[in-house]
Amino acid sequence: MAKLAEFERYMKYLCEALGHQDRHVGFSDYSRGLMLPIERKSVEPLAAHIDPGHVSAKHQSLHHLVADSEWSDVAVLGRVREWVMPRLGVGGGCYWIVDDTGFPKKGTHSVGVARQYCGQLGKQDNCQVAVSLSLATEHGSMPIDWRLYLPKEWAKDRRRRKKAGVPTAVKFRTKPDIALEQLRAAKAAGVPIGIVLADAGYGNETAWREALDEMGLEYCVGVQSVTTVWAAGTGPVPPKATNKIGRPRTRWQRVTGSTPLSVKGLAETLTPQRWRTVRWREGTNATLSSRFAAVRVRAAHRDEEGLRAPRAEQWLLIEWPEDQAEPTKYWLATLPADTTLVDLVKTAKMRWRIERDYQDLKQEFGLSHYEGRGWRGFHHHATLCIAAYGFLLADRLKHSGVKKNSTRSNAPRLPAGYTPRGSPTHATSRARFHRDVALSAPPAWRRAGGVRDRQPTRSMSILHRGE
Repeated sequence: MAKLAEFERYMKYLCEALGHQDRHVGFSDYSRGLMLPIERKSVEPLAAHIDPGHVSAKHQSLHHLVADSEWSDVAVLGRVREWVMPRLGVGGGCYWIVDDTGFPKKGTHSVGVARQYCGQLGKQDNCQVAVSLSLATEHGSMPIDWRLYLPKEWAKDRRRRKKAGVPTAVKFRTKPDIALEQLRAAKAAGVPIGIVLADAGYGNETAWREALDEMGLEYCVGVQSVTTVWAAGTGPVPPKATNKIGRPRTRWQRVTGSTPLSVKGLAETLTPQRWRTVRWREGTNATLSSRFAAVRVRAAHRDEEGLRAPRAEQWLLIEWPEDQAEPTKYWLATLPADTTLVDLVKTAKMRWRIERDYQDLKQEFGLSHYEGRGWRGFHHHATLCIAAYGFLLADRLKHSGVKKNSTRSNAPRLPAGYTPRGSPTHATSRARFHRDVALSAPPAWRRAGGVRDRQPTRSMSILHRGE
Protein backbone atom coordinates (compact mmCIF):
# COMPACT_ATOMS: atom_id res chain seq x y z
CA MET A 1 0.00 0.00 0.00
CA ALA A 2 3.04 2.25 -0.06
CA LYS A 3 2.28 3.73 -3.46
CA LEU A 4 -1.34 4.36 -2.57
CA ALA A 5 -0.18 6.27 0.51
CA GLU A 6 2.29 8.22 -1.65
CA PHE A 7 -0.50 9.05 -4.11
CA GLU A 8 -2.68 10.32 -1.27
CA ARG A 9 0.16 12.54 -0.03
CA TYR A 10 0.63 13.83 -3.57
CA MET A 11 -3.07 14.61 -3.93
CA LYS A 12 -3.14 16.37 -0.57
CA TYR A 13 -0.18 18.49 -1.66
CA LEU A 14 -1.81 19.45 -4.98
CA CYS A 15 -5.22 20.07 -3.45
CA GLU A 16 -3.80 22.80 -1.25
CA ALA A 17 -3.81 24.90 -4.43
CA LEU A 18 -7.51 24.32 -5.13
CA GLY A 19 -9.05 26.57 -2.53
CA HIS A 20 -12.35 25.04 -1.46
CA GLN A 21 -12.23 21.76 0.44
CA ASP A 22 -15.15 20.34 -1.52
CA ARG A 23 -12.98 20.16 -4.65
CA HIS A 24 -10.46 17.78 -3.15
CA VAL A 25 -12.35 14.48 -3.51
CA GLY A 26 -13.28 15.18 -7.12
CA PHE A 27 -9.74 16.22 -7.99
CA SER A 28 -8.31 13.05 -6.48
CA ASP A 29 -10.93 10.82 -8.12
CA TYR A 30 -10.43 12.42 -11.54
CA SER A 31 -6.64 12.04 -11.32
CA ARG A 32 -6.96 8.43 -10.21
CA GLY A 33 -9.38 7.72 -13.04
CA LEU A 34 -6.92 9.09 -15.60
CA MET A 35 -4.46 6.42 -14.48
CA LEU A 36 -6.86 3.50 -14.88
CA PRO A 37 -6.35 1.09 -17.82
CA ILE A 38 -9.52 2.13 -19.65
CA GLU A 39 -9.86 3.05 -23.30
CA ARG A 40 -11.70 6.37 -23.08
CA LYS A 41 -10.93 8.96 -20.41
CA SER A 42 -13.60 11.60 -20.88
CA VAL A 43 -15.73 12.60 -17.91
CA GLU A 44 -18.53 10.02 -18.16
CA PRO A 45 -16.38 6.86 -18.53
CA LEU A 46 -14.19 8.12 -15.67
CA ALA A 47 -17.26 8.52 -13.47
CA ALA A 48 -18.52 5.05 -14.40
CA HIS A 49 -15.24 3.38 -13.44
CA ILE A 50 -14.53 5.46 -10.34
CA ASP A 51 -17.93 5.03 -8.71
CA PRO A 52 -19.89 2.27 -10.54
CA GLY A 53 -22.72 2.43 -8.01
CA HIS A 54 -23.39 6.15 -8.44
CA VAL A 55 -22.47 6.93 -12.03
CA SER A 56 -24.85 9.85 -12.54
CA ALA A 57 -23.90 11.66 -9.34
CA LYS A 58 -20.19 11.14 -9.88
CA HIS A 59 -20.47 12.28 -13.50
CA GLN A 60 -22.15 15.49 -12.37
CA SER A 61 -19.52 16.07 -9.70
CA LEU A 62 -16.54 15.49 -12.03
CA HIS A 63 -18.09 17.57 -14.80
CA HIS A 64 -18.50 20.49 -12.43
CA LEU A 65 -14.92 20.14 -11.23
CA VAL A 66 -13.41 20.22 -14.70
CA ALA A 67 -15.84 22.45 -16.61
CA ASP A 68 -17.08 24.99 -14.08
CA SER A 69 -15.00 25.11 -10.92
CA GLU A 70 -12.77 28.20 -10.63
CA TRP A 71 -9.47 26.75 -9.46
CA SER A 72 -6.12 27.89 -10.83
CA ASP A 73 -4.33 25.74 -13.41
CA VAL A 74 -1.16 27.76 -12.87
CA ALA A 75 -1.19 27.08 -9.13
CA VAL A 76 -1.77 23.35 -9.52
CA LEU A 77 0.87 22.95 -12.24
CA GLY A 78 3.27 24.82 -9.99
CA ARG A 79 2.67 22.24 -7.26
CA VAL A 80 3.13 19.37 -9.72
CA ARG A 81 6.43 20.91 -10.81
CA GLU A 82 7.59 21.34 -7.21
CA TRP A 83 6.81 17.69 -6.45
CA VAL A 84 8.53 16.24 -9.49
CA MET A 85 11.47 18.63 -9.91
CA PRO A 86 13.68 17.30 -7.07
CA ARG A 87 13.67 13.89 -8.74
CA LEU A 88 14.48 15.21 -12.20
CA GLY A 89 17.99 16.18 -11.11
CA VAL A 90 17.87 19.76 -12.42
CA GLY A 91 21.08 20.55 -10.55
CA GLY A 92 22.99 18.82 -13.33
CA GLY A 93 21.52 21.13 -15.97
CA CYS A 94 18.11 21.26 -17.57
CA TYR A 95 16.20 22.26 -20.68
CA TRP A 96 13.08 24.29 -21.41
CA ILE A 97 11.32 22.67 -24.36
CA VAL A 98 8.83 24.76 -26.33
CA ASP A 99 6.37 23.03 -28.64
CA ASP A 100 2.73 22.72 -29.60
CA THR A 101 0.40 19.81 -30.23
CA GLY A 102 -2.90 19.41 -32.04
CA PHE A 103 -6.20 17.75 -31.16
CA PRO A 104 -8.29 16.75 -34.21
CA LYS A 105 -11.95 17.72 -33.91
CA LYS A 106 -14.92 16.96 -36.12
CA GLY A 107 -17.15 19.84 -35.05
CA THR A 108 -16.62 23.59 -34.94
CA HIS A 109 -17.96 24.50 -31.49
CA SER A 110 -15.12 23.42 -29.19
CA VAL A 111 -13.08 26.42 -28.08
CA GLY A 112 -10.23 27.29 -30.45
CA VAL A 113 -11.20 24.80 -33.16
CA ALA A 114 -10.21 25.96 -36.63
CA ARG A 115 -8.70 24.60 -39.80
CA GLN A 116 -4.98 24.75 -39.06
CA TYR A 117 -1.88 22.58 -39.10
CA CYS A 118 -2.21 19.55 -36.84
CA GLY A 119 1.06 17.79 -36.01
CA GLN A 120 -0.77 14.62 -35.01
CA LEU A 121 -2.22 14.36 -38.52
CA GLY A 122 0.73 15.94 -40.34
CA LYS A 123 -1.54 18.23 -42.34
CA GLN A 124 -4.04 21.08 -42.21
CA ASP A 125 -7.31 19.99 -40.64
CA ASN A 126 -9.98 20.89 -38.13
CA CYS A 127 -8.30 20.88 -34.72
CA GLN A 128 -7.37 22.61 -31.48
CA VAL A 129 -3.73 23.50 -30.82
CA ALA A 130 -2.08 23.98 -27.44
CA VAL A 131 1.34 25.47 -26.75
CA SER A 132 3.37 23.95 -23.93
CA LEU A 133 6.58 24.54 -22.05
CA SER A 134 8.29 21.46 -20.60
CA LEU A 135 11.05 21.13 -18.03
CA ALA A 136 13.47 18.38 -19.02
CA THR A 137 16.66 16.71 -17.89
CA GLU A 138 18.45 13.59 -19.02
CA HIS A 139 16.25 11.67 -16.59
CA GLY A 140 12.82 12.81 -17.70
CA SER A 141 10.55 15.68 -18.66
CA MET A 142 7.08 17.07 -18.08
CA PRO A 143 4.98 20.07 -19.14
CA ILE A 144 5.01 22.96 -16.65
CA ASP A 145 2.83 25.37 -18.64
CA TRP A 146 -0.05 24.68 -20.99
CA ARG A 147 -2.10 27.15 -23.02
CA LEU A 148 -4.63 26.88 -25.82
CA TYR A 149 -3.83 28.78 -29.01
CA LEU A 150 -6.82 30.94 -29.94
CA PRO A 151 -6.99 31.58 -33.70
CA LYS A 152 -7.86 35.06 -34.97
CA GLU A 153 -11.37 34.04 -36.02
CA TRP A 154 -12.04 33.00 -32.44
CA ALA A 155 -10.28 35.90 -30.78
CA LYS A 156 -12.42 38.42 -32.70
CA ASP A 157 -15.76 36.61 -32.33
CA ARG A 158 -17.44 37.94 -29.18
CA ARG A 159 -20.36 35.52 -29.39
CA ARG A 160 -18.19 32.42 -29.66
CA ARG A 161 -15.84 33.69 -26.96
CA LYS A 162 -18.69 34.24 -24.53
CA LYS A 163 -20.27 30.88 -25.23
CA ALA A 164 -16.95 29.09 -24.69
CA GLY A 165 -16.08 31.14 -21.60
CA VAL A 166 -12.88 32.63 -23.01
CA PRO A 167 -11.55 35.15 -20.44
CA THR A 168 -11.67 38.80 -21.50
CA ALA A 169 -7.92 39.11 -20.89
CA VAL A 170 -7.15 36.47 -23.51
CA LYS A 171 -6.31 38.16 -26.80
CA PHE A 172 -4.93 36.81 -30.04
CA ARG A 173 -1.34 35.73 -29.67
CA THR A 174 0.80 33.85 -32.15
CA LYS A 175 2.18 30.56 -30.92
CA PRO A 176 5.72 32.01 -30.62
CA ASP A 177 4.27 34.91 -28.60
CA ILE A 178 2.48 32.47 -26.28
CA ALA A 179 5.74 30.57 -25.85
CA LEU A 180 7.57 33.78 -24.89
CA GLU A 181 4.92 34.52 -22.27
CA GLN A 182 5.36 31.01 -20.87
CA LEU A 183 9.14 31.42 -20.75
CA ARG A 184 8.85 34.76 -18.95
CA ALA A 185 6.39 33.25 -16.47
CA ALA A 186 8.73 30.31 -15.78
CA LYS A 187 11.63 32.67 -15.19
CA ALA A 188 9.55 34.87 -12.89
CA ALA A 189 8.41 31.79 -10.92
CA GLY A 190 12.01 30.84 -10.19
CA VAL A 191 12.07 27.65 -12.27
CA PRO A 192 15.71 26.55 -12.73
CA ILE A 193 16.92 28.14 -15.97
CA GLY A 194 17.27 25.74 -18.84
CA ILE A 195 18.54 25.83 -22.42
CA VAL A 196 15.56 26.63 -24.64
CA LEU A 197 14.83 23.97 -27.27
CA ALA A 198 12.31 24.38 -30.08
CA ASP A 199 11.70 23.29 -33.65
CA ALA A 200 11.84 25.53 -36.72
CA GLY A 201 8.24 26.66 -36.19
CA TYR A 202 9.66 28.87 -33.44
CA GLY A 203 13.36 29.12 -34.26
CA ASN A 204 12.73 30.55 -37.74
CA GLU A 205 11.60 33.84 -36.24
CA THR A 206 14.58 36.13 -35.74
CA ALA A 207 12.58 38.35 -33.38
CA TRP A 208 11.76 35.30 -31.26
CA ARG A 209 15.41 34.30 -30.97
CA GLU A 210 16.35 37.90 -30.14
CA ALA A 211 13.70 37.91 -27.40
CA LEU A 212 15.41 34.86 -25.87
CA ASP A 213 18.70 36.78 -25.96
CA GLU A 214 17.07 39.71 -24.19
CA MET A 215 15.82 37.36 -21.46
CA GLY A 216 19.34 36.02 -21.01
CA LEU A 217 18.34 32.51 -22.14
CA GLU A 218 20.62 30.20 -24.09
CA TYR A 219 18.95 28.31 -26.89
CA CYS A 220 19.36 25.58 -29.49
CA VAL A 221 16.49 25.89 -31.96
CA GLY A 222 15.68 24.51 -35.37
CA VAL A 223 15.71 26.73 -38.47
CA GLN A 224 14.77 26.19 -42.10
CA SER A 225 17.30 25.62 -44.84
CA VAL A 226 16.72 29.12 -46.31
CA THR A 227 17.74 30.91 -43.10
CA THR A 228 20.66 33.23 -43.93
CA VAL A 229 23.88 33.59 -41.94
CA TRP A 230 27.29 35.19 -42.25
CA ALA A 231 30.11 32.65 -42.36
CA ALA A 232 33.24 33.18 -40.30
CA GLY A 233 35.30 36.09 -41.61
CA THR A 234 32.36 37.73 -43.40
CA GLY A 235 29.68 40.14 -42.34
CA PRO A 236 28.61 43.77 -42.33
CA VAL A 237 31.21 46.44 -41.56
CA PRO A 238 31.00 49.51 -39.34
CA PRO A 239 29.89 52.77 -40.95
CA LYS A 240 32.58 54.95 -42.51
CA ALA A 241 33.36 58.26 -40.92
CA THR A 242 32.53 61.29 -43.08
CA ASN A 243 33.36 64.97 -43.02
CA LYS A 244 29.78 65.90 -43.81
CA ILE A 245 27.86 68.06 -41.40
CA GLY A 246 25.02 66.35 -39.61
CA ARG A 247 24.33 63.27 -37.59
CA PRO A 248 27.09 60.64 -37.95
CA ARG A 249 26.30 57.32 -39.54
CA THR A 250 25.43 54.51 -37.10
CA ARG A 251 24.23 51.65 -39.29
CA TRP A 252 26.56 48.87 -40.28
CA GLN A 253 26.78 48.17 -43.99
CA ARG A 254 27.26 45.22 -46.30
CA VAL A 255 30.53 45.08 -48.22
CA THR A 256 30.17 44.94 -51.99
CA GLY A 257 30.58 41.36 -53.13
CA SER A 258 30.03 39.97 -49.62
CA THR A 259 26.66 38.39 -49.06
CA PRO A 260 25.24 36.03 -46.47
CA LEU A 261 24.59 32.40 -47.31
CA SER A 262 21.60 30.19 -46.62
CA VAL A 263 22.40 27.57 -44.01
CA LYS A 264 21.95 24.94 -46.70
CA GLY A 265 24.35 26.77 -49.01
CA LEU A 266 26.92 27.07 -46.22
CA ALA A 267 26.59 23.36 -45.41
CA GLU A 268 27.35 22.47 -49.02
CA THR A 269 30.63 24.42 -48.88
CA LEU A 270 32.03 22.43 -45.96
CA THR A 271 34.81 19.97 -46.68
CA PRO A 272 34.40 16.26 -45.86
CA GLN A 273 36.78 16.73 -42.93
CA ARG A 274 34.24 18.95 -41.15
CA TRP A 275 31.69 16.15 -40.84
CA ARG A 276 31.64 13.60 -38.02
CA THR A 277 29.37 10.73 -37.05
CA VAL A 278 27.89 11.36 -33.60
CA ARG A 279 25.88 8.98 -31.42
CA TRP A 280 23.53 10.69 -28.98
CA ARG A 281 21.36 8.07 -27.24
CA GLU A 282 20.06 4.54 -27.27
CA GLY A 283 16.91 4.15 -29.33
CA THR A 284 14.34 1.37 -29.12
CA ASN A 285 16.22 -0.95 -31.45
CA ALA A 286 19.66 0.61 -31.87
CA THR A 287 21.96 3.47 -30.93
CA LEU A 288 20.85 6.65 -32.67
CA SER A 289 23.56 8.27 -34.76
CA SER A 290 24.02 10.52 -37.77
CA ARG A 291 26.57 12.79 -39.45
CA PHE A 292 26.96 16.37 -38.19
CA ALA A 293 29.02 19.50 -38.62
CA ALA A 294 29.11 22.70 -36.56
CA VAL A 295 30.43 26.14 -37.55
CA ARG A 296 30.45 29.58 -35.99
CA VAL A 297 28.20 32.07 -37.79
CA ARG A 298 26.29 35.33 -37.36
CA ALA A 299 22.59 35.54 -38.14
CA ALA A 300 21.96 37.73 -41.19
CA HIS A 301 18.20 38.27 -41.23
CA ARG A 302 17.28 41.58 -42.91
CA ASP A 303 20.75 43.03 -42.70
CA GLU A 304 19.90 45.02 -45.80
CA GLU A 305 17.75 47.23 -43.60
CA GLY A 306 20.84 48.26 -41.69
CA LEU A 307 22.25 47.22 -38.33
CA ARG A 308 23.33 49.37 -35.42
CA ALA A 309 25.74 46.65 -34.26
CA PRO A 310 26.80 43.24 -35.54
CA ARG A 311 24.99 40.25 -34.15
CA ALA A 312 26.89 37.97 -31.81
CA GLU A 313 28.48 34.79 -33.09
CA GLN A 314 26.62 31.57 -32.50
CA TRP A 315 26.70 27.94 -33.53
CA LEU A 316 25.16 26.56 -36.68
CA LEU A 317 24.65 22.81 -36.24
CA ILE A 318 23.89 20.78 -39.36
CA GLU A 319 22.73 17.18 -39.72
CA TRP A 320 23.48 15.47 -43.02
CA PRO A 321 22.98 11.69 -42.94
CA GLU A 322 25.32 9.85 -45.25
CA ASP A 323 22.42 8.21 -47.09
CA GLN A 324 20.78 11.57 -47.91
CA ALA A 325 21.43 13.78 -50.93
CA GLU A 326 21.35 16.98 -48.85
CA PRO A 327 21.30 18.11 -45.22
CA THR A 328 18.10 17.31 -43.33
CA LYS A 329 18.16 19.54 -40.22
CA TYR A 330 19.67 22.81 -39.05
CA TRP A 331 19.93 24.47 -35.63
CA LEU A 332 21.15 27.84 -34.37
CA ALA A 333 22.56 27.71 -30.84
CA THR A 334 23.95 30.28 -28.42
CA LEU A 335 25.88 27.75 -26.37
CA PRO A 336 29.47 28.74 -25.43
CA ALA A 337 32.08 28.85 -28.19
CA ASP A 338 34.00 25.95 -26.63
CA THR A 339 31.01 23.58 -26.72
CA THR A 340 31.94 20.29 -28.36
CA LEU A 341 30.13 18.88 -31.36
CA VAL A 342 28.94 15.93 -29.27
CA ASP A 343 27.41 18.25 -26.66
CA LEU A 344 25.75 20.36 -29.35
CA VAL A 345 24.16 17.27 -30.86
CA LYS A 346 23.00 15.91 -27.51
CA THR A 347 21.46 19.28 -26.66
CA ALA A 348 19.63 19.59 -29.98
CA LYS A 349 18.33 16.04 -29.76
CA MET A 350 16.92 16.50 -26.25
CA ARG A 351 13.83 17.98 -27.85
CA TRP A 352 12.60 14.41 -28.53
CA ARG A 353 11.42 14.25 -24.94
CA ILE A 354 8.46 16.52 -25.63
CA GLU A 355 7.28 14.12 -28.31
CA ARG A 356 7.38 11.30 -25.76
CA ASP A 357 5.46 13.45 -23.26
CA TYR A 358 2.74 14.19 -25.79
CA GLN A 359 2.50 10.53 -26.74
CA ASP A 360 2.15 9.35 -23.15
CA LEU A 361 -0.26 12.13 -22.18
CA LYS A 362 -2.55 11.41 -25.12
CA GLN A 363 -2.37 7.63 -25.22
CA GLU A 364 -2.04 6.81 -21.53
CA PHE A 365 -3.69 9.70 -19.69
CA GLY A 366 -6.49 10.77 -22.00
CA LEU A 367 -5.20 14.26 -22.79
CA SER A 368 -7.09 14.27 -26.10
CA HIS A 369 -10.27 12.66 -24.71
CA TYR A 370 -11.99 15.69 -23.20
CA GLU A 371 -15.36 16.24 -24.85
CA GLY A 372 -16.31 19.63 -23.39
CA ARG A 373 -16.27 22.80 -25.45
CA GLY A 374 -15.25 25.48 -22.96
CA TRP A 375 -11.97 27.26 -22.24
CA ARG A 376 -11.89 26.37 -18.56
CA GLY A 377 -12.67 22.68 -19.12
CA PHE A 378 -9.98 22.34 -21.79
CA HIS A 379 -7.29 23.69 -19.45
CA HIS A 380 -8.56 21.96 -16.29
CA HIS A 381 -8.59 18.58 -18.03
CA ALA A 382 -5.04 19.13 -19.33
CA THR A 383 -3.87 20.14 -15.85
CA LEU A 384 -5.38 16.98 -14.35
CA CYS A 385 -3.71 14.84 -17.03
CA ILE A 386 -0.35 16.48 -16.33
CA ALA A 387 -0.91 15.99 -12.59
CA ALA A 388 -1.50 12.26 -13.09
CA TYR A 389 1.49 12.08 -15.42
CA GLY A 390 3.63 13.92 -12.86
CA PHE A 391 2.90 11.32 -10.21
CA LEU A 392 3.82 8.49 -12.56
CA LEU A 393 7.01 10.28 -13.62
CA ALA A 394 8.06 10.92 -10.03
CA ASP A 395 7.42 7.29 -9.19
CA ARG A 396 9.46 6.08 -12.16
CA LEU A 397 12.35 8.33 -11.20
CA LYS A 398 12.18 7.16 -7.58
CA HIS A 399 12.23 3.52 -8.67
CA SER A 400 14.37 3.89 -11.78
CA GLY A 401 15.48 0.28 -11.61
CA VAL A 402 11.92 -1.06 -11.73
CA LYS A 403 10.28 -1.77 -15.08
CA LYS A 404 7.42 0.56 -16.01
CA ASN A 405 4.84 -2.24 -16.07
CA SER A 406 5.90 -3.96 -12.92
CA THR A 407 2.78 -2.85 -11.03
CA ARG A 408 -0.63 -1.75 -12.21
CA SER A 409 -4.06 -0.54 -11.11
CA ASN A 410 -7.26 -2.34 -11.96
CA ALA A 411 -10.32 -0.59 -13.28
CA PRO A 412 -13.37 -1.18 -11.07
CA ARG A 413 -16.11 -3.29 -12.62
CA LEU A 414 -18.85 -1.19 -14.20
CA PRO A 415 -22.47 -1.60 -13.08
CA ALA A 416 -24.53 -4.14 -14.95
CA GLY A 417 -26.38 -2.62 -17.86
CA TYR A 418 -24.30 0.57 -17.94
CA THR A 419 -24.61 2.28 -21.32
CA PRO A 420 -22.39 5.27 -22.18
CA ARG A 421 -24.18 8.48 -23.06
CA GLY A 422 -25.07 8.68 -26.70
CA SER A 423 -25.52 4.93 -27.22
CA PRO A 424 -28.94 3.64 -28.32
CA THR A 425 -31.10 1.83 -25.80
CA HIS A 426 -30.99 -1.35 -27.84
CA ALA A 427 -27.59 -2.04 -29.31
CA THR A 428 -27.76 -3.98 -32.55
CA SER A 429 -24.12 -4.61 -33.35
CA ARG A 430 -21.17 -5.20 -31.04
CA ALA A 431 -18.75 -4.23 -33.79
CA ARG A 432 -20.62 -0.97 -34.40
CA PHE A 433 -20.23 0.11 -30.82
CA HIS A 434 -16.95 -1.59 -30.00
CA ARG A 435 -15.49 1.45 -28.23
CA ASP A 436 -18.40 2.00 -25.86
CA VAL A 437 -18.91 -1.70 -25.28
CA ALA A 438 -15.26 -2.02 -24.33
CA LEU A 439 -15.82 0.67 -21.73
CA SER A 440 -18.88 -0.92 -20.29
CA ALA A 441 -17.41 -4.42 -20.00
CA PRO A 442 -14.94 -5.58 -17.34
CA PRO A 443 -11.33 -5.73 -18.46
CA ALA A 444 -10.43 -8.81 -20.46
CA TRP A 445 -8.02 -10.09 -17.84
CA ARG A 446 -10.83 -10.06 -15.24
CA ARG A 447 -13.27 -11.87 -17.51
CA ALA A 448 -10.61 -14.54 -18.01
CA GLY A 449 -10.43 -15.27 -14.31
CA GLY A 450 -7.30 -13.31 -13.66
CA VAL A 451 -5.34 -14.48 -16.71
CA ARG A 452 -4.26 -11.54 -18.84
CA ASP A 453 -5.14 -11.83 -22.52
CA ARG A 454 -4.21 -8.29 -23.57
CA GLN A 455 -1.38 -5.85 -22.90
CA PRO A 456 -2.09 -3.32 -20.14
CA THR A 457 -1.61 0.35 -20.76
CA ARG A 458 1.64 1.80 -19.45
CA SER A 459 0.00 4.52 -17.44
CA MET A 460 -1.04 2.55 -14.51
CA SER A 461 1.24 0.54 -13.11
CA ILE A 462 1.25 2.46 -9.88
CA LEU A 463 -1.57 2.16 -7.42
CA HIS A 464 -1.16 -1.57 -6.98
CA ARG A 465 -3.09 -2.80 -3.98
CA GLY A 466 -0.36 -5.23 -3.04
CA GLU A 467 2.31 -2.59 -2.46
